[in-house]
Amino acid sequence: MKAVRMPIKNVLILRLNPGDDLLEALRVAVRENEVQNAVIIAGVGSVVSHHYHVVASTVNPPKEYFTKGDAAADILSMNGAIINGRVHAHVTYSNEKVAYGGHLELGCEILTFTMVTLAEVDADFDRWDHIGAIEDLLAGV
Repeated sequence: MKAVRMPIKNVLILRLNPGDDLLEALRVAVRENEVQNAVIIAGVGSVVSHHYHVVASTVNPPKEYFTKGDAAADILSMNGAIINGRVHAHVTYSNEKVAYGGHLELGCEILTFTMVTLAEVDADFDRWDHIGAIEDLLAGV
């Protein structure tokens, strides 16, 4: 396990509009606001369609199972990270019967609105899997 404490640089709150594609709107906001590394700490709203994938095997790299559909749903939560400008988001939806979700894909159209909160940090998340990465982060390398 690796852990590191770091200050939050900025909090960016996004309000996405009806008709926006959730993932594309996140990508545009990240690009336009020059966000390099952040954690997605919250997301709520509603959609008229969904598209996500989940892992479908127990070996690396795992197979993936994709789900896509047209139906109104609430966004219960969203989390993930912006890794060197790339959006890696997971989302949980619900309807009147069940909650479901996974890794966010293109094709999730916003119904009413969606709010997403990002916390920017000074870290290079790509380096976390390398030996000494935490020590480098702490040392500001």
